[in-house]
Amino acid sequence: MKTRIIAGCCMLPLLLVIYFGGWVLWAFDLVIGIMAVYEFYRGFREMDIKPSLPIGIGGAVLLYALNLVACGGRLGDELDYKWLIVWFFACVIVSLLYLFRIEERKLEDGMVTLTGLFYCVFFSFHITLIDQMTDYSILIWLVFITAFGTDVCAYFAGVTLGKHKLCPKISPKKSIEGSVGGILGSTVLSIVFACIFAEELLVHCIVIGVLGGVISQFGDLTASIFKRKMGIKDYGKLIPGHGGIMDRFDSVLFTGPMVFYYILLVLE
Repeated sequence: MKTRIIAGCCMLPLLLVIYFGGWVLWAFDLVIGIMAVYEFYRGFREMDIKPSLPIGIGGAVLLYALNLVACGGRLGDELDYKWLIVWFFACVIVSLLYLFRIEERKLEDGMVTLTGLFYCVFFSFHITLIDQMTDYSILIWLVFITAFGTDVCAYFAGVTLGKHKLCPKISPKKSIEGSVGGILGSTVLSIVFACIFAEELLVHCIVIGVLGGVISQFGDLTASIFKRKMGIKDYGKLIPGHGGIMDRFDSVLFTGPMVFYYILLVLE
């Protein structure tokens, strides 16, 4: 309990980052992407798989540089998402070229390099994309409200009511009761947010709250699967009680794209 409170305090500066948005959030998101891909690759090195960190970092920098090109160097301007295809193509090509030293590298080295670029860098990049959606950028708060709200509510619901295991072979401490509590908590928090800051989007916030409560748990469990296969407990030791960046932002990696594509497909 104490470590969770300490970890929560460590995350408070994130509120200022989201509030200011723009260049502050852009830079923060880039740093998070780089740190996440570093932790992800380091975990695989425990399995004697050697993804390319220079490609991972270079891919992150290229993605955010292309973002500036796409909006003419002025964050918040209308974006042309076709430039993302260029980035996808570059990532695939470079990850495959990494295998050309065939005597030194295994297929897994290239595949994990590419997976890290998409999973850590591209997924987290959706936070920046939401911030640049002028009409609905306020919904960026729901990325974190659903992710962290689900985590906290699931924890307390699990501690007080948990009896039936959710995925014992993936995460033994998680319960079905905790999962339901997390979804309900995410929905309630999203409703409160809408009533205070975006009343005209109340129905959409409810839907995002429910979806976020579900998909954030998928993100958490996915990260746990990776850790179990890697044979590690945490991705890092940066945040007290929560490990590294990937341990804290694993659910955000899923809720960010979910909120972005909901806006793109339903609201715009």
